[in-house]
Amino acid sequence: MTSYPQLWTSLLTAMGITSSWRLVKLLGFFIALVLSVQILVDRVTQSKHPAEPSPLPAEEYRVISPETYRYLLNQPSVCKDKKPFLVFMVPVAPLEAAAREAIRKTWGAPRQDTLTLFYVGLPEEGQRSRSQKELEEESRKHADIIQMNFQDSYQNLTIKTMMMMNWLATHCPNVSYAMKVDADIFVNVFYLMRRLGGSPRQGFITGSVIWDGKPRRDINSKWHVSEELYPEDSFPPYVSGAGYVFSADLAARISWASRFVRMIPLEDVYVGLCLRVLGVRPVYSRSLLFLRNLFQIQNLEYDRCTFNKLLIANGFNPSQLLHSWQDFSQGHSSC
Repeated sequence: MTSYPQLWTSLLTAMGITSSWRLVKLLGFFIALVLSVQILVDRVTQSKHPAEPSPLPAEEYRVISPETYRYLLNQPSVCKDKKPFLVFMVPVAPLEAAAREAIRKTWGAPRQDTLTLFYVGLPEEGQRSRSQKELEEESRKHADIIQMNFQDSYQNLTIKTMMMMNWLATHCPNVSYAMKVDADIFVNVFYLMRRLGGSPRQGFITGSVIWDGKPRRDINSKWHVSEELYPEDSFPPYVSGAGYVFSADLAARISWASRFVRMIPLEDVYVGLCLRVLGVRPVYSRSLLFLRNLFQIQNLEYDRCTFNKLLIANGFNPSQLLHSWQDFSQGHSSC
C-alpha cells in the first residue's frame, strides 16, 4: 500500500508544482480529503447499532463490580471543593511512591483546571503490612490516593479500571474530561489542554487506537486470552491503556456497559468491549499537518521540541520524568 509521503511525492511530481502557495493549497486539500473519508467511515460504522447485549450472570459480574469491594482510602469531596476541567486518573502499584511523587512535581502538579488522583489496590503483604501503613501516611499528606481492597496485580487491572470509572461517575460527575494515564508516561499537559478546548463534550474517547487487535492464544504470553474466555478472533477498536482521554459522561456509561461484558485481564481491550456495547467508536488524535499520532506509545528519547508536538510519550522512570520536565516546562514555548 502506498504511504501518505509516497503519494504526496507522486502528486507533486505529476503536477509539476513549483509555487509554494499552490503547494500549501494542495496539501490542505489532501489533508481535508483524508479527514473527510475518516469521518465518513466513522459515521457509517457508528450508525450500525450494536446487538442487544445480555447481562452477565450475577456471579460473573460480581468479580468486576466495584460494589464487591470497599474503599480503604478515598477522596470523595475533591470535586466538591474544586471543579476541574480535566481529571488525571493514574493506576499505580502501592509500592510505587517514587512514581507518584514524580507525577505530583511534573505534569500532575496542582493546577486550577486539573486534578490528579492515584488508584491502588492492596499490596501483596496485605492490609496490615508496613507497605499499607506507608501508603496511608502518604494519603494523609497528599489527599490524592484512592484504594479498594482487591489485590493489586496485573491480572486485576480491569477491576481497577472499572473502579476508576465508577469513582469518577460517582464523585466527579460535573468534570468535563478525564485521562486514564499510566505512571511511566510523560504528558504534555499544555498541548493537551489546548486541544481539549475544541473537543466534543459527550461520547468522546481518543488515544492511540488499535484497529487490528487479536487475542493471543499462547498460554505463555503475558497477554494470553483463552478461547473459552474470549471466543472471537479479533478485538473491536480500542485505545492503548498507556494513556487515553475521554469525555466524563463515558465513565458512567462504561460502568453500566460492564454489566454485559465478561471480564478479561486486558483492561484496555475490556474498555473497547464496553464501548462496543455503547456503540461508541474511539478516535485517533492526529496533528493536521503530518497526520502524526499524538499519543506516542513507543519509547522516545527526550527532545523538547519533538515532545512539544505530542500529547504523551511512553517509558519514563521517576528520575527521567523529573529531569525532562524541568527542561520542558521552562523551554517548550520557545519551540
